Amino acid sequence: YCAVLRTKMAAPSGEISLTCGDFLEFQEALKKFRTIDDKIVYQLNTAIPTNSFADKVNATAQCKSLHDELSQGHVQRENAIKKCIHQVSQQVTQLKEARRGNEDDINLMKQLRKEQTKLRLMQQEMNVEEVVRDRSLKIFQERCRTFYKPPPSS
Repeated sequence: YCAVLRTKMAAPSGEISLTCGDFLEFQEALKKFRTIDDKIVYQLNTAIPTNSFADKVNATAQCKSLHDELSQGHVQRENAIKKCIHQVSQQVTQLKEARRGNEDDINLMKQLRKEQTKLRLMQQEMNVEEVVRDRSLKIFQERCRTFYKPPPSS
């Protein structure tokens, strides 16, 4: 089972699948999707000119574009994480139901514990996503506040 994420920074088709079945693969894909957040300072340094170049670059348009790209990535990643959490949660529920009828099955118990651990890790990834989003938006606000004010819903 997998969730699909679409982003400008993804593959040429604009689409990369986020696999929910393998947590390490899931985490690695999220890391790739967070590239823009990791490079926000660089992006802002190249988008916002120094005073001597201020008349040569439209800082408002650059900030708006960067904000749109950040917001799109945040929404897509959050939705993909939620989708994976939902899928793994359903798997845990199914395994719990199967276990009720067969409590002596060691393999079933191991599989249930494995899925429960994966679910907890994915839920933690949601917290990581919140921290990444807050950090990026704080840096964005510090650098772009005089050029672009995002809509209040952002």
